[in-house]
Amino acid sequence: MIEDLLPAPIVTNEVFQDPVDPPALFPEEEALIAESVDARRREFGTVRACARTALQRIGIPPAPILPGLGGAPQWPDAIVGSMTHCSGYRAAAVAHAADLVTIGLDAEPNQPLPNDGVEESVTLAEERGRLRALAAYRPEVCWDRLLFSAKESVYKAWFPLTGRWLDFDEASISIDPVGGGFTARLLVPGPVVNGTRLSGFSGNWLVRNGLIVTAIAVPAKG
Repeated sequence: MIEDLLPAPIVTNEVFQDPVDPPALFPEEEALIAESVDARRREFGTVRACARTALQRIGIPPAPILPGLGGAPQWPDAIVGSMTHCSGYRAAAVAHAADLVTIGLDAEPNQPLPNDGVEESVTLAEERGRLRALAAYRPEVCWDRLLFSAKESVYKAWFPLTGRWLDFDEASISIDPVGGGFTARLLVPGPVVNGTRLSGFSGNWLVRNGLIVTAIAVPAKG
């Protein structure tokens, strides 16, 4: 699915279930999940196997992928990437830093957000108004979850450029229900990329196989 959202030179890899035999981990990775439950161990290992497969396709040998500042993956030198996992899906996207500045990738089930105040905590009033219009237009899409996923992709693209958190109320998402795109307007000063301060991000989304996937890619030039 994600190859439809992130074309070359980005390399992607995805799977829809964990293998019967858990993927081999490096000792440094194994130490991070030594006391985790089986489900956590499987998602942790499978998403890293996805990433290592993608990395090998661009000539990068297998290496540990450890969480760094803020939990963001530490990629090999001169590589940018993003990983995501949810029930029934694991995926990774990588590219050379000479081609891409940052990648943000997120997957979620096509299900509504929990009805316990989560929507209010992750959306702005202006976004909730847009969500009502989107739900009337295409009720089969869980737009609240899609907006949440878009914000997750924004954060994953933002953090490697800034090294700081981006709260849910610091970006406003507008979704194109026809073209499969979205824009994120930053409500705080953005990072400087290619000599220009970013005022936001543009991304793409799709809904398929019971999943929502969102993705952002910022080119190194242009």
